[in-house]
Amino acid sequence: MEAISRGRRAVSMTVKLTEVGSWRVDRHHTVAPLFAFFLLMNSREALFEDLRTLVIKVGTRVLCEDDNSLSEAQLANLSSGISALQDRGYSVVLVTSGAVGVGMGVLGYSERPTVPAEKQACAAIGQIRLMQKYADLFKSHGKTVGQILLTGDDFHDAKRFNNVRQTVRTLLAKGVVPIVNENDTVTTEEIKVGDNDKLSADVAQFLEADLLVILSDEEGLYDKNPKAHADARRIEVVERITPDILRLAEEKPGSKVSVGGMRAKLNAIRQATEAGTPAVLARGHRVNLVELVQGRGAGTLFLPRSTRIDRKRRWLAFVSKAKGQLLLDPGAVKAMQGKPSSVLPAGIKKVRGTFEPGDFVEICTLKGEVIGRGRTAYSSADVGKIKGRKSGEITEILGRKGPGEIIHRDRLVVY
Repeated sequence: MEAISRGRRAVSMTVKLTEVGSWRVDRHHTVAPLFAFFLLMNSREALFEDLRTLVIKVGTRVLCEDDNSLSEAQLANLSSGISALQDRGYSVVLVTSGAVGVGMGVLGYSERPTVPAEKQACAAIGQIRLMQKYADLFKSHGKTVGQILLTGDDFHDAKRFNNVRQTVRTLLAKGVVPIVNENDTVTTEEIKVGDNDKLSADVAQFLEADLLVILSDEEGLYDKNPKAHADARRIEVVERITPDILRLAEEKPGSKVSVGGMRAKLNAIRQATEAGTPAVLARGHRVNLVELVQGRGAGTLFLPRSTRIDRKRRWLAFVSKAKGQLLLDPGAVKAMQGKPSSVLPAGIKKVRGTFEPGDFVEICTLKGEVIGRGRTAYSSADVGKIKGRKSGEITEILGRKGPGEIIHRDRLVVY
């Protein structure tokens, strides 16, 4: 991947609406010369040549039947595919959904419970059954699995974040397949990761994974909702997840079992690609994982940014949980995106959320588009008092001395 990263840092070129082999580029996209070479040579597989560490996320709708029972065929295909990848030298982490869905089937729920205690009861029952199935199936291929249950606190605290990373790396070094899920039996809203799409992106980040694969009940990303539009077309390659791409995630009828949807998947993929990890969104039913990881499978490929964010800033940028938002005027946004700079009170127009000094906040345009994240030196109440004012006025307004920056550039990541 280092060679790819070096190539993408070179001067870019524009590819017009075209189709070359299995690649499709819609509208005008900026593609680095190395990627243009891939397009012209019909070598999608070349992007996948140097992959070693993979994170594969599988959703509830892939693992469970309509009656919420586990699909034996799907579990068998998944374990067989991951085992085959491991035999070929890949290190694979599986992020799995399904525990709550399985528990629902055992307890007789037809719809996902909304009462936290009932959902946690489903998770307690379903988790052990799900892991037993995985353990038995992987054992039939001569593989050992290890269970890792996480909460948001494991990511929000830097020390625990690093401990989890070392544990997973140790398991991979020992040839074990780590199976990760959120600890739904104990999580509350305050310590919740969000959903397993977000969890898979978090895992991909602390491992600095070479590829994130999200398996769902869709063939990939479409130019419109395929369940509502017969002429919907699957997009082969997405260079960057922009607001226009996010708008393709139309609201769809919700599942009675699973959480999230296409928007959640795109947000997770955006997190991975912005940190430098490419991603594939593909249909999980009867998927051939070896072909998919070698670039010969269907689905939508999401290209990564040209350079990886370093580990410290990666944690700042995505894994940490934001407590609020700062909306900046256009001039401040332009200044921040031009070169590394701090967030000053003069550029802030609005404050959203409630936060304290040291909390993480998102940096947004006036339209609400997130452009960065950082650690604030002031509370939301104090920022509300000094927003739009000069740094030299902070002491007079607050009645005490404080830093001139709301967020210092060393504690800030701009996407």
